[in-house]
Amino acid sequence: MISAALALLGALVYGSADFFGGRAATRLRSIVVTAVSALSGLVALAVTQPLLGGVWTAQDVAWGALAGVIGVVAVALLYACLAIGPMSILSPLTAVVSAIAPMLWGLLVNGDTLAPIGYAGLGVALVAVVLVGFLPGEAVVRPRLRGVVMAVGAGVAIGAFLIVIDQTSEGSGLIPLVTSRATSSLVTAIVVGILILAALRRGTPARSVFDVAGPRLGATPSGHADLDHVEDLAGAGSAASAPRVSTRQAWWLAIVCGVTDAAANALMLVALRAGDLSIVSALTALYPAGTIILAAIVLRERVARVQWAGLGLALVAGGMLALA
Repeated sequence: MISAALALLGALVYGSADFFGGRAATRLRSIVVTAVSALSGLVALAVTQPLLGGVWTAQDVAWGALAGVIGVVAVALLYACLAIGPMSILSPLTAVVSAIAPMLWGLLVNGDTLAPIGYAGLGVALVAVVLVGFLPGEAVVRPRLRGVVMAVGAGVAIGAFLIVIDQTSEGSGLIPLVTSRATSSLVTAIVVGILILAALRRGTPARSVFDVAGPRLGATPSGHADLDHVEDLAGAGSAASAPRVSTRQAWWLAIVCGVTDAAANALMLVALRAGDLSIVSALTALYPAGTIILAAIVLRERVARVQWAGLGLALVAGGMLALA
């Protein structure tokens, strides 16, 4: 029961991180927000880790570093598939695959066993993931094969992150998350550095790398939700009329995104160590719920009926899995 509650809470916190990251990405380039949020999350985890304790071992550090690499791959694939579209199909597809991959691993490899209500709860959770992640307002068109493949790849990578983190020892504390975030911080910092060098070689100022350039691709820095297209998808009176984010606010939002995402990772890790991977993965995939709730409160976005249904089913699934 505690594991299911922590996983559901973690999903809401993940969604909150996506909201902050998405708002920051309306002013700063997504890769820049990604780098800043990765670094701020690393600082938060590094400060917290000694307070909670943990034994450093080469194996746990290696698992953490691998998780960091997988996380970068997941973000890259997510950016690519959402840029191809249609997001109304590919976004829920990514979320469902991100739940199914570790769910099957937990049931078939780890040997997770659930009560009948637990298996029913997994099914309800998958339906909730589709409904919550659905992006209303976009014309439904047939997706390209390349977009589908990338969406599945992104989902598998997100699921693989959970699987890898689940391999770490209980005595490691937050150490795997610290090494994971350090790896992603290094990779994204290198990418931003390359962009700055390229800008300087073209004779443009380095600060030009930070600003949003070109079409918004519809992927948030934490690699989970889709808020860059919010102004295109939202109707009058919602995000389109929301107060614009200043550059200074965007930097702070990126920092908050990283700290919030780090907190979600910590909740997910504790949930994994207290319960089954199959249950945690199903509930963690409900992360869009947090984004939807914050967008409705802060931006006064209209929540579609299908998403309200998904939120309701998410609570039902959480209760069923808590009893499994």
